Formats: sequence, C-alpha cells, structure tokens
Amino acid sequence: MGLAARLTKKLPHFVLDVEIACPAGEILAVTGPSGSGKTTLLRLLAGLDDPDAGRIALGGEVWRDTVVGARVSARRRGVGLVFQEYSLFPHMTLAQNVAYATSDAAFAARLLELFGIAHLSGSRPGAMSGGERQRGAICQALARRPKALLLDEPFSALDAATRAALRDELLAVRERFAIPIVHVTHDLAEAAILGDTVVTINRGRIDQDWFVRQLALYREERDALIARCGDGPPKPALKEERPCDALS
Repeated sequence: MGLAARLTKKLPHFVLDVEIACPAGEILAVTGPSGSGKTTLLRLLAGLDDPDAGRIALGGEVWRDTVVGARVSARRRGVGLVFQEYSLFPHMTLAQNVAYATSDAAFAARLLELFGIAHLSGSRPGAMSGGERQRGAICQALARRPKALLLDEPFSALDAATRAALRDELLAVRERFAIPIVHVTHDLAEAAILGDTVVTINRGRIDQDWFVRQLALYREERDALIARCGDGPPKPALKEERPCDALS
C-alpha cells in the first residue's frame, strides 16, 4: 500500500504546500535547505501535527481528509518514526527498548540480529556508540510492524563510515519489509543513493531545481579541491604545520 499526501499548512514564514507519493517497498528521499518544512511534513504524515487543508492516505485507508473531516489519530496510524535524536529509553537495556514496542520477543530478537547489534542486547544506550543507538532506534520503530517508516535525518550526527553502513541496512529494510519509507536528509549523496524518488522542498514548495543547483555547487567545490590537491591521497603535514597550512 502506497503512502500519498496533498497538504497545506501555514508556518511562521511561509505556507507548506506539497504533494508527495511513496509506493510500498520504495524510499522517498526528501531534501532541501534547513527550515524548509521537511520535518513538518513528517509530523503531518505521522499525525503529530494537523494540516490546514489536505488529505493523507495509505492505500485505501484515509488518515486525514479535511474536506470530509476524516481523522485517524497518530497512535492508530501505525507509523514508525525515527528522529535524529536517539529515542531509546536510557534506563532500559537495548533488548528492553526494542521489546517495549512489541509483544513478539522472537521478532525483536530477529531485528537486533538484522542490524548486527544482538550482542548489545544487555547494554544500556549510554554505553553504546551513536551508530549503535540509532540502529536500536530503527529496530524499535520496526518492532511495531509499522505500515510506513518516517525518518528525520537519522544519520546526520554519525561519522561517514557508520552512515554508509546504515544506508546499506536501510536498503535491506526496504527489501525485507516492503513498506513506504520517507527519509528526510540534507545529504545530497545520501538522497541519491537511497531514494527511489528524490523530492526537494524549499520554503514549503516542491523545488526540484534546488537539488540541481546544489549539485552544481558540490561539483565546483570538488573540482577546486582536486585542482589544489590532486587526485592522490593528501601528503602528511610536517609536525610544525597547522592542519590548514597544506591548503593555504
């Protein structure tokens, strides 16, 4: 069942006015500048905020329709939602956090195995790395067997290697669970790698040219760096050099 929405919401500096669609088993990557309405879109889809006008439906199930007054609460929508901030309970172990979202202990254990963190079952979030905690948060969201998965920059605070590993795991989730996944990210490469479709929101409106403009800037910066440093690995700086001296 695909997720589709046509929404309008007045925000302090502009009106969010967008239409999106994400088929089951696909990832819709949503990108755009900060403060453009991306997180608001996720909150509207999840039922945490209410649109001024519009319609949200998952297949034939209408979650919100302002014309006919249909409204399904956030709890009843069955959405998995993961934010940048880790959502695990600090006083619970990883296994307890994931089991909290399901009565199926075997399913919770399989999720920990899928994300390679089963060996941390007895650990509390404070003793885990950022990548491990975010894997746990995604497991917790999936343990609810959600009808759709909404991700709000879940990898942005992680190092490059961990981000790359989690991207691969998210692609595995897409194949395994066959649900609509809406993934908000500022990372253009991440959007391109993960998104079956990429949508750009700029000041509340769909603006696909923004992605093209940002890609042009990225190419300029890359070409300038290669022209300055060459294609090979950077030479180690001398002990007396400051880190930026090699580029001065």
